[in-house]
Amino acid sequence: MTPGAPYRWSDEAAIRAFVAQAGFGLLCVAGPDRVHVVHLPLIWLDEGRIGLHIHRANPIVRHLDGSDALIVVTGPHGYVSPDWYGLPDKVPTWNYLSAELRGTMARLNDDATVAQIDALSADQERRLAPKPVWTRDKMAPGQFDRLLNGLVGFAMQVDAMHGTAKLGQDKPEEARMGVADALDAGGNVELAALMRATVTEAA
Repeated sequence: MTPGAPYRWSDEAAIRAFVAQAGFGLLCVAGPDRVHVVHLPLIWLDEGRIGLHIHRANPIVRHLDGSDALIVVTGPHGYVSPDWYGLPDKVPTWNYLSAELRGTMARLNDDATVAQIDALSADQERRLAPKPVWTRDKMAPGQFDRLLNGLVGFAMQVDAMHGTAKLGQDKPEEARMGVADALDAGGNVELAALMRATVTEAA
């Protein structure tokens, strides 16, 4: 995280939308033996809580309920060559979009876990339209319940969220556009689009 200006991203509504769109992040919690981390899908349960589920056998499970935790969500990112700025005496860097969510974890009961899984699959399935939506009703009787026995649901009550949008805001517009063009040519279309949007907002 690069917290300082001009990269500080403090628009909570925009960060929340970014996390919702990404739908995937890294959960971290400190245990007595080590820091535990796991990559997993995420879904907002309401404006202040984010839900997730983890395989019961994962060691992180026994350290979560009631613990303070961190979720990191990373968006488009990429290496930036100094040559792309068209300016002298610049150095290589890395541009990126990211968010950190901090809060207390609470274990969900079975009904809330099922609701969280249903909400997650519904959110992801709607993105695949016009494909017919998958629901667990398509599974053989009893199969979902058997799978559910291996999962544990949790929700984070988000107490703080911080973002970083390192998109060349400290460079002149022409230099930023040069980087965006080079990223685009290299196939990093998403990061290039973010940089162009930043140029437009700054204009």
